[in-house]
Amino acid sequence: MVEAMEPGSVKTSRRTAPSTTMGGMPVNDMPWWRWRSNVRSALHMLSDPVFQRECWVAGLPGYGDVTDAVYRLVEDTWLDNWSAEKYIGTIFRDAQEAALVDTAVLRVLRIMHQVGADAPVTSYMENADWPEAMRAARDAHVRLSANDGDDPDRAPDTLDALAIRLRTV
Repeated sequence: MVEAMEPGSVKTSRRTAPSTTMGGMPVNDMPWWRWRSNVRSALHMLSDPVFQRECWVAGLPGYGDVTDAVYRLVEDTWLDNWSAEKYIGTIFRDAQEAALVDTAVLRVLRIMHQVGADAPVTSYMENADWPEAMRAARDAHVRLSANDGDDPDRAPDTLDALAIRLRTV
């Protein structure tokens, strides 16, 4: 027997409304939100000295290392080859976000090229330019977090938690 439906209604097997946020961030707000999530995760970790000491230096599992964060920052986006302004409207909301991300990427990559891609986090942290790189990453992280309605001061998510969110939707 076929059920009668009201005109204009749509039959669906979905029991609940789809989630409209991902960790507080609007899912459909930015077309390439998965890339934005990776960039935000990397900036968060690269900007937090307490996290770096308690997780990376201590070898706490679940957070990767500084090299993982650098790759999350540039791997899919190619931000090591071109400006973030190329992604305004897809990954980044505006020119200010893009400019802050560009500054952070350049500062972090300069240090990575000095110490080596697989150098331990202590090599980054001991570099004279690391505080400046962390400040640039923090400025970008705070701007992206605020624009997404998230608290920039909460602890970074584990890579597993990030992976789960990236599979959602």
